[in-house]
Amino acid sequence: MTDIAMDNPLRRIDLNLLVTLDTLLAEHSVTRAAERLHLAQPTVSVQLARLRRIFSDPLLLPGPRGMRPTARADALREPLQQALADLALAVAPAAPFDPAHAQQTWRIAASDYAAITIIQPILDTLRRQAPGIRLALVNLEPPALARQAEQGDIDLVFHTPDDSPPGLRSRAMFTEHYVLAGRRDHPQLKRRPTLARFCQLEHAIVSPDGGGFLGVTDRILQRQGLSRNVVLSVPHFGTLLSVLASTDLVAMVPSRLVQHQATLRVRPAPLDIPGFDMHMLWPERLHRDAGHQWLRESIAQHAAS
Repeated sequence: MTDIAMDNPLRRIDLNLLVTLDTLLAEHSVTRAAERLHLAQPTVSVQLARLRRIFSDPLLLPGPRGMRPTARADALREPLQQALADLALAVAPAAPFDPAHAQQTWRIAASDYAAITIIQPILDTLRRQAPGIRLALVNLEPPALARQAEQGDIDLVFHTPDDSPPGLRSRAMFTEHYVLAGRRDHPQLKRRPTLARFCQLEHAIVSPDGGGFLGVTDRILQRQGLSRNVVLSVPHFGTLLSVLASTDLVAMVPSRLVQHQATLRVRPAPLDIPGFDMHMLWPERLHRDAGHQWLRESIAQHAAS
C-alpha cells in the first residue's frame, strides 16, 4: 500500500522556498526579490537554483527587461499565491471571540442535578450575550467520559472529582451540602424535626441507577442503629422536586437544588450528611480555545454569584 505521507511532494520543499518563488514571480528579478525578502542576493540565487531542481524547470529566464517566467512558472503563480494565503490564514493568531456573533455548538455532559443548578440558571444570560450559540446537554456517563472527550463527543462536563477520569482539565465550582425539603405547608416541617421524627417521616430518594432505596443518609443512620422510612425511589431530581411539591413526602437533597423553589420548605437535617464538590471538566484540546474559555468563565462566575 502506498504511504500518502511519504509521497507528499511538500516533504521535498522548504516552505520558505515557496515564499521566495512567489516573490520572484512577482518581481521578475533576483535583486528586487532579495530586497523585498531582506535577504542577500546570493542567497536568493541559491534558492532559485534549488527551486529549479525541485520543479525540473528553469522557472525564470533572462530577458531584455529582467527575467521572464516560463510556462511552468506562469501556471504556478496563481495556485501558489492562493496556497500561501491559505497557509498564512491557518497559522495566524486566532481572532478574539465575539459572543454576539458566535455560531458554535457545545456538547455538555451533566446529570440532571447539574442541569438544574448550573445550566438552567445561566441560560437566559447566555442567550442574551451569545444568541447564535447552541448547547446540547447529554447524559453523564462517568465510565465513558475519557473516551467521549478524546473522540470529541463532549466539550464540557460537570461532575464530582472523586471518579473523574485523569487527563481532563478541572476547575472547582462549589461545595454542596444536604438539606431536608418538603412541600411549603408540610405540617412536619414547621420547625427542624428531631432525629426520631426524621426517621418516621416518609422519604423519597433519587437513585441514578434506578430502583435503589438506600443512600448515604441511610448508611449514616445504620451506624447509629437507626433507619428511615423510604417509600419512593426516582431516577431524576426533576421528578423528585415535583413529588415533594405535591405530596407529604420529604427528601434529603443538595441545597442548591431547592434554594429558589418557592413551593418547597427547607430545613436543616437533624444529622450531618457529607456534601460533595462540583467540578467543571474539559479536554485539553479545548483548553486554549477562546470561545470555550468564554463559556467556562461565564458559567463559573454565574455559579459563584
